[in-house]
Amino acid sequence: MRRLSTSLGVLVIVFGLAPVLSADVRTDQNVKFQLGGAIGKIVNMFGGKGARDGATTMVAVKGNRKATLSDTTGQIIDLAEEKVYDLDIKKKTYKVTTFAELRRQMEQARKDAEKNAHEQQADSKTADKDPNAKEYEVDFDIKNTDEAKTINGFATKKSVMTITVREKGKTLDQSGGVVMTTDLWMSANAPSTRDLAEFDRKYAEKIYGPMVVGASAQDMAMALAMYPQLKPAMDKLRAEGGKLNGTPILTDMRTESVPPGTANQKSEALPAPAPEEPKKRGLGGMLGGLKKMAEQAEKSQGSDQKPQRAIIMTTSVEMLKLTTDVDAAAVALPAGFTEQK
Repeated sequence: MRRLSTSLGVLVIVFGLAPVLSADVRTDQNVKFQLGGAIGKIVNMFGGKGARDGATTMVAVKGNRKATLSDTTGQIIDLAEEKVYDLDIKKKTYKVTTFAELRRQMEQARKDAEKNAHEQQADSKTADKDPNAKEYEVDFDIKNTDEAKTINGFATKKSVMTITVREKGKTLDQSGGVVMTTDLWMSANAPSTRDLAEFDRKYAEKIYGPMVVGASAQDMAMALAMYPQLKPAMDKLRAEGGKLNGTPILTDMRTESVPPGTANQKSEALPAPAPEEPKKRGLGGMLGGLKKMAEQAEKSQGSDQKPQRAIIMTTSVEMLKLTTDVDAAAVALPAGFTEQK
């Protein structure tokens, strides 16, 4: 097991300009992202089919451009222009946002989430008055298993990557922390998606550092504000993940919050998103759901519940099809689309 000492006080890193990417890759993939806790309950309740089944998308990288398209929405990212084109497939319109605007949105979302997190923790005796003052260590471990299975025509073997963030000089059980476990089903005979991962890394670094496939900037801002240990964990995941041999066909990641004294506990699985019900649609249904959640939270606060190990978020990315044959049209604005100002 290797260790990396880091300070959470250093959250902003300056990166150089991204070079032009040379290789092309296209994949059809299904992405599922689920948040735990109260925010996750809201997403699960009102997320509809996408929250239950995930979203199947076409993702293509060619040079400095990446396109992500589904049946209803799409996005084109241009690293050279530093612009993001968000597409409404049904209306045949698109909106342009610059990287500078996204950085401002992300920073504001982070500040708002951090403020809310501090307010919620103000009355807690165990809350840290200055969470950024602590130093943390990152433990990294990877195990290659003999488990094998065929996924979408690709022969794969399973590797398990575990990243643990804990307070420096203390065990996980003593200080608590964050544990990120990733099950990687790797194929040796599939086209490489390294350039897709490299593109995502460069884009994430230009915007704000750590990001997770399937999570919005607001999702990540909330998660980072509530659990600042996520930052070094994702940095380590990004660094070590690029060193693995083979192509990940299925990646299942589980991130857990571990309070002190709960290292040997097992987290309860996140509940599956509920089937969409007509009566829950609209503002009335949402307010009713939020009221019920508030009542449940009030009951739990008065029950003197002990801290529990819990899942913060889960992400699953399954490659349905892979190819290195990508033409310019795959990452270009579709014909007939007009800009929405």
